[in-house]
Amino acid sequence: MKKQYFFFLAMLFTITSINIQAQKNKKFRFVFMTDIHMTYQDQATEGFQKAIDKAESLKPDFIVTGGDLIMDALSQSYSRADSLYNLYTGMTKRFNHTVYNCIGNHEIWAWDKNTKVDTTLADYGRGMYTKRIKPAYYSSNMNGWHFIFLSSIQRDYGGLYVGGIDAKQMEWIQEDLANVDTKTPVAIVTHIPFMTLQAQYFYGSLANNAKGDVICNAKETLSLFKKHNLKLVLQGHLHYYEKLEISGITFITGGAVCGSWWKGPYSSTQEGFVVIDAEAEKINASYVDYGWEVKK
Repeated sequence: MKKQYFFFLAMLFTITSINIQAQKNKKFRFVFMTDIHMTYQDQATEGFQKAIDKAESLKPDFIVTGGDLIMDALSQSYSRADSLYNLYTGMTKRFNHTVYNCIGNHEIWAWDKNTKVDTTLADYGRGMYTKRIKPAYYSSNMNGWHFIFLSSIQRDYGGLYVGGIDAKQMEWIQEDLANVDTKTPVAIVTHIPFMTLQAQYFYGSLANNAKGDVICNAKETLSLFKKHNLKLVLQGHLHYYEKLEISGITFITGGAVCGSWWKGPYSSTQEGFVVIDAEAEKINASYVDYGWEVKK
């Protein structure tokens, strides 16, 4: 009887190990859409619908967004911001796959100092986003990978915002990673980029990044991942497509679904999104122009 029991345990362990390994080696595809800037104007609903249709035709396993989902909440009345959230969430129901969202600066309600609202309201700041869509930061295990979604917008009382990861969130990252196997491939999703060459590309090799265009404490935040298998960082905010590979980490700035805020392409980057094919720890990323053009 004991032999049968131990044989059963051994078989169960073997099957479990095989399933875990199969999950880690599984091929999967997902779409990364960022900077949608949903609005009632400028044919945005028509354009986003075309992006949804194109994304679904690629048969992804899930959808990831990179923030700036609406246009916008920073300087709008409650009713205007609320209606844009309703417009965005209503349209994302048209996806046939799960959508994992990330917060952008335009989702934050009433940080503009000229917007006079009661700052104790539950919807103030990130509250409108967290009540309607997701926590400001969270993690999820998908297809053998560990995805961490960050809130990279911090209040700048001299202006609107800066890029950064606050101390509370840094502590949460460490707690979250403590439960992740160090061999598991990790992906970060952030609105404001950790790494970019945009300033140097547009303004010259000695140009500095603006504090609202990058995560100011990027080095300190990335150092939290040193003992883990960080493979991919998905970024938004800048509206142009960029792919950097540094020390085994791929940084992808995902262009913009809206291009130049539904006015046409942004510089040389067409309205589009990124499609990513992954197998084990390997990824292949390509930028997709989904075919929408401004009607003159």
